[in-house]
Amino acid sequence: MNTIRRNEDAFTGLEAAIVLIAFVVVAAVFSYVVLGAGFFTTQKSQETVHTAVGQASSAIEIVGNVYGQADNAGDDISSVVFSVGLAAGATPVDINKTVLTFSTGDTVETLTFAGSADPAGAATPAAGQWAITHQENSLGTENKVLDSGEQFTITVKPTTALKAYAGFNIDVKPAVGAALAIHRTVPAYTDKVNLLY
Repeated sequence: MNTIRRNEDAFTGLEAAIVLIAFVVVAAVFSYVVLGAGFFTTQKSQETVHTAVGQASSAIEIVGNVYGQADNAGDDISSVVFSVGLAAGATPVDINKTVLTFSTGDTVETLTFAGSADPAGAATPAAGQWAITHQENSLGTENKVLDSGEQFTITVKPTTALKAYAGFNIDVKPAVGAALAIHRTVPAYTDKVNLLY
C-alpha cells in the first residue's frame, strides 16, 4: 500500500503575530512622519500668513487732520503738517528708517529726514526735507521710535510750494508694513493755516 505523505509547512500563529506587528510598526512610523510633515507645513503656512498680514497692513495712521501752512494769507502752501500714531496692534516704528515721498502731477521727490525737535525748540525742515516737530505722550524720553499711545507731528516742506487747486500725495513708508498714503488738494484761497481735504 502506498502511503501518501504530505509535507505542509504551517503558518503558525506566532509567525502571523510577528508579521502583523511588523506591519503595525511600519505603519506607525510612516504615519508619524506624515503627521510631523503636516504639522511642520501648517506651522510654516501660519507664519507666512502672520508675516503677510504684518507686511500688508499699515503700521501707522493719521491722527487728526492734515494742514497746509503758508507764509502769509494768499501765498502758496510751503509746508504740510500732520500727526501720526500707531495703528491698532502694530509694533513700534523707527522713524529713522522711514522714507517719505512727496509727489504731485509733475514731480516726485524723496524728502530728506531733518531730525526731530529737541526739548528746547522745534526742528524746522528746509525745502526738500521733513522733520518731527512735536511729540505727544512720549514714554519718558523723546526718541525717534513711535510707540503705542505716542503721536508724532510731522512737518513736510516740499522743494516747490503748492499753488491753489494743486493735488499732492505724501507716502510715509516705514521699514515694516505698508506705506501710509495721504492725498490732499490745496484750496482755492489760502490762509496762513489751512485745513486740507
